[in-house]
Amino acid sequence: MLSALQSAAELALRPASLLSDAFGQRAALAETDHRPWPLPRSPWLMGQTWTDLLFAHWRVDLAAVVPRQLPLDTWEGGAWIGVTPFRVEGLRLRGTLPVPVLSSFPELNVRTYVTVDGKPGIYFLSLDAASRAAVHAARRGYRLPYCHAAMSIADGAPGITYSSTRLSGDGPPARFEAAYGPIGEQLPIDDSSLERWLTERYCLYTLNANRRVQRGDIHHPPWPLHEGWAEIETNTMTIPLGIELSGEPLLHFSPRQDVAIWPLRPV
Repeated sequence: MLSALQSAAELALRPASLLSDAFGQRAALAETDHRPWPLPRSPWLMGQTWTDLLFAHWRVDLAAVVPRQLPLDTWEGGAWIGVTPFRVEGLRLRGTLPVPVLSSFPELNVRTYVTVDGKPGIYFLSLDAASRAAVHAARRGYRLPYCHAAMSIADGAPGITYSSTRLSGDGPPARFEAAYGPIGEQLPIDDSSLERWLTERYCLYTLNANRRVQRGDIHHPPWPLHEGWAEIETNTMTIPLGIELSGEPLLHFSPRQDVAIWPLRPV
């Protein structure tokens, strides 16, 4: 009985949470002083809110897995790869409100960093999501290597527990299981720091069918970052790329980020 009442209460509160996500995404557009270039003049397409996000980064050699059209961005001569599990909340198209259930799901990205025409951005090596609809839409609309996965994310003691097993038949097998969370207070913003270089990226890059570079602008406030901890039990996310990660990763945690995303445009 108690469980049923708790579930009913959560469903009753969910519309308010979705409305809050939409307001947060719009409010983020008013905070622009930190951006390395102005917001696009064209309308943004999609809003998302990302929660309980772990940035786990390793310094690796990526020359063989990034297209030559996308010059690698490096920090002190080294390239970095990131594995980032999180939860998508409040997914919506511009001018609409998030749809309950469909607008929230776990996602897990493997990413690195490139710079084209002086604009540093993200290049996604793989993306996994628990939503089939999101996978289909992102493959078609953004030409991103999304795969469907069986995923779970839960907030408890001592932190976030996360699990992902790839299901898509057209993607190589990959699994991730971990517990993670923040350490200490929110870090001050230091634009010269490695964590800001890794996270403050305001576009993504991909290639079209003709192997031409496409850019999708992204906007969000400065990342609210904490140092992070993680107990990674399984991580084969980079094995399909021919990369076996070793050593301790650089870990950061962010509780929430409100995001607006623009359509792809040719560079």
